[in-house]
Amino acid sequence: MAAAVLPLPMPHPTPSSHLTAFPKKPLPAGRPREWYIAHNRRLKTMRLVIALLDSGVYEPAQAGNRLIRDTAERIGVHPPSDITCRMVRALMSYGR
Repeated sequence: MAAAVLPLPMPHPTPSSHLTAFPKKPLPAGRPREWYIAHNRRLKTMRLVIALLDSGVYEPAQAGNRLIRDTAERIGVHPPSDITCRMVRALMSYGR
């Protein structure tokens, strides 16, 4: 007889609570500006994907721009661009 596994209730994250898990290190100097923009965009994408997965959004089709932007507001990051929203959906579909 198999027992049902119920997910544990997760507390709602406070703005920037997920950002303090690791100490921040300065980014390497001397790179082109585009490198820093792409790096920060990838970090934001990962934060948003993690928050969406934690809230039960598992399919890229479920993650519209509005939901992604609402999630960004909830976790305390600046509203993502259309490019970042596209990257969120692409990352969600990567492991499928």
